[in-house]
Amino acid sequence: MKKKILIHDIAKHLDVSIATVSLVLNGKAKDNRISDQLAEKVMQYVQEVGYKPNQLAKSLRTGKTHVIGLMVEDIANPFFATVAGLIEKKALARGYRIIYCSTNNDPAKTRDLLTMFQERHVDGYILAPPAGIGPEVSAIVRSGKPLVLFDRLLPDVTANAVVVDGATGMYEATRHLLTQGFTAIALVTLGSGQMQMTARREGYAQALREQQLPELMLEIEFQQEPEAIITQMQAFFQAHPACHAVLFATNYLGVYGLEALSRLNYRIPENMAVVSFDDNDLFRLYSPPITVVAQPMEVISENVIGTLLKALEGSQESDHMTQLQLVPQLIIRQSSIRAAADTGQ
Repeated sequence: MKKKILIHDIAKHLDVSIATVSLVLNGKAKDNRISDQLAEKVMQYVQEVGYKPNQLAKSLRTGKTHVIGLMVEDIANPFFATVAGLIEKKALARGYRIIYCSTNNDPAKTRDLLTMFQERHVDGYILAPPAGIGPEVSAIVRSGKPLVLFDRLLPDVTANAVVVDGATGMYEATRHLLTQGFTAIALVTLGSGQMQMTARREGYAQALREQQLPELMLEIEFQQEPEAIITQMQAFFQAHPACHAVLFATNYLGVYGLEALSRLNYRIPENMAVVSFDDNDLFRLYSPPITVVAQPMEVISENVIGTLLKALEGSQESDHMTQLQLVPQLIIRQSSIRAAADTGQ
């Protein structure tokens, strides 16, 4: 069996102190006036012999694991998958690893996952939490552990947060459909008390109130099989033949909605104009391309990981709470253009 290389062996081979090797490996060479030449010599030898630090011993010594817990609603969702990938890339560049998990919007599961994070001694938390876990998140904040909420807030929880102005995004999307001449506009959303979903609904409702038009809404319960969701949408569209435009409050509802409309042989936008909150490849490649309210995923991830890293690395700026509300972009494509639709609404 090949002998495991220890930090002592590296120091002995290079004729330097163990402390010098340790400082170089921990990125503290410059702070301790170790020359670039010596630091490079240490790193080259470390790579040559394939030395791997003992992470457990290192975490016990430093009190840090360099692991971040990232919790989202569903990691398979294109929005969360993209943001998580961007966050991981930026975290790895700063020496942090990510543990992913999905809550499935289940408070009990979320509590178990938070316990798992605590047992793994993660250095910080990035959470897109379901409703109902405010006390647990507040306890983490009080403990002093760095934490950033994103995508949604929790009532009565004061913490670092990066969210998107969903109300304005959905308001502008509804106004767009109104200016195209559509007056019977439906919203397909989740039957959820989550603040980001409530905001999207309010943006839709405000645009209709301003024109004294009624709301037409289908609420889908979370955690249903796709076929059940598609069937509900089909029944809804058939029950409201006067409806000629629809907004979907999430990207996956938009995908299921396109399937439902296809099964009904509805043409887009001739029979139904379509707008979805969130963009993804399918919406860009669909024929016709789907109008979307696009969230700035690169900006979201940059601000989320930037805020957490400032707190983790003891930046003076971390003393100030960061609460950002970013603006989404309405990207108009052919699926909602009235000129291409049947003018006989």
